[in-house]
Formats: sequence, structure tokens, C-alpha cells
Amino acid sequence: MAGVSMKGIKLRIRSMESTKQITKAMEMVAASKLRRAQENVAKSRPYFEILFDTVCYIAESSGSFTSPYLEEREVKKSCYVVIAGDRGLAGGYNHNVLKLAESEMSGKSVTVVPIGKRCVENFRAHGYDILTDAYFEAGDLSVSDCFTMARDLCRRFLNGEFDEIHIVYTHFSSILVQLPSVLTALPLHGHSGGVGRPSGEILYEPDSETLFSSIVPEYLGGLIYGALCESIASEQGARRTAMDSATKNAEDMISDLSLKYNRARQGAITQEITEIIAGANT
Repeated sequence: MAGVSMKGIKLRIRSMESTKQITKAMEMVAASKLRRAQENVAKSRPYFEILFDTVCYIAESSGSFTSPYLEEREVKKSCYVVIAGDRGLAGGYNHNVLKLAESEMSGKSVTVVPIGKRCVENFRAHGYDILTDAYFEAGDLSVSDCFTMARDLCRRFLNGEFDEIHIVYTHFSSILVQLPSVLTALPLHGHSGGVGRPSGEILYEPDSETLFSSIVPEYLGGLIYGALCESIASEQGARRTAMDSATKNAEDMISDLSLKYNRARQGAITQEITEIIAGANT
């Protein structure tokens, strides 16, 4: 019996060692992708902060300024752009952002623009109205795709198909902290964040309203791309943390199984010695 037990333990140790190699490799891949994703986040944030400041400044600096993008209307239909991951093994990353999205959409008439394989599959399974499933791979989305999406959403917003547009994504705070967040993209709310206002009077050509209307789709595209960068960095951070935890758990199990194997081996040796002594005394 001791021999069978030792064999089983040995097989489990080999299995855990293989698992440890896989999780370690995945952790290293995630760490490599995370570095690139962090660089994209660092590059995208300043641009979109300044763009937001500019949009707010144009709206505030024109006394008689009006725009459909600023109008508050009765919300009959909402559009949610939801960004999740393409794969699992990232801890609670996908679950948390999808749970937040479903909570925000509860009780509303909504249309969803899902980005990412897990996101598309989730909203398909739950029967949501999906505007398009063209963005099946979040990792393959480019800046151009984000701006194309934004122009289409702005056109639909102006036509009255949507009364508000929200973006649900995961904000990257650090490698260990990723926060699911909801951002109201349209209609525009709030004021300039004080990134820096130009001094003196500004003249707009042909006029501020036309300029504002042309900037907003670019602003929305930038907002979506910025949220995408944040989400991708969050996914890689969550995956790295999850794989690091899995590697440590595998090491703990290997240590525990090695201890059990040594005890079983010691028991088998003791039993053999006892049998030899008993045989010699007969």
C-alpha cells in the first residue's frame, strides 16, 4: 500500500511542477505585455485630458453657445460601450467589469457595444440588444477603429437613437489595483479640469459651434481609446497577479506533497526493516 501511495504522490508532484511551469510562463508573458500597456496608458492620458479641457473651454467661453451634445433630454434609450478581456485566467477582471455594467444597465432600455471576446459572449448569452459584435478581439482594436466607432455613435446620438452614451471599463490604478468604472461620454457634463486655459480672446473659424461639433466625435474616439488602454493594462495586471498567486500556490502544494512523499517513503523503509528483523528472529 505504501508503494502505491508513494507512486500517486509522485505523479501529483510532477503534475504540479508542470502547472507551476505554465503559470510562471504566463506570468512572465503578462508582465511583458503589461509594460507595453502601461506605456500606452501613460501616453494616452495627457492627450485626452487636454482634449477634454479644450472641449469644455469652447462650450464655456461662448455665451450663446448651443449644441445637441450638451442638451439634457429625457432618457429613453441608453448606449453602453463595455470593455472586457479576450481571455480568462485574470482573476476577477472580467467578472467585475461585466457585473458593474449589468448593474448600471438594470431597468433601462439599452443597446450594448461590447469590446472583447468575453464581453461579446456574455451579452449574447444574456440576450442584450447588441449594436455590433465587430469588436470581438479587444487586443486587435486600433486607434482608427475607436474613432470609426465614435463617429458612428455620435451620428446615432444626433439622430436621437440614443439619449446618452456611457463607457464601462477598468481603470488602471496600479499592478495590484484595477477599478471597474463607468464614464458618461454624452451628453457632455462638467467643466474644464484646469489643465491650462489660453490667455486672451480666442477666435474660432468658421465659428465655435461648428468647431465644437467637429471636435466632439474626435473627443469620444479618444475617450474610447483611452478606456481601452486602461482596460488592457488592467487585464494584464490582473493576469500577472493571478498567475503569480497560482505559481505560489503550486509551490506550496509541491512542498506539502514532498513532505507527504518523504513520510510515506520513511514509513515504507521502516516497514521493510521491521519485516526483515521479524524474519531473522523466526
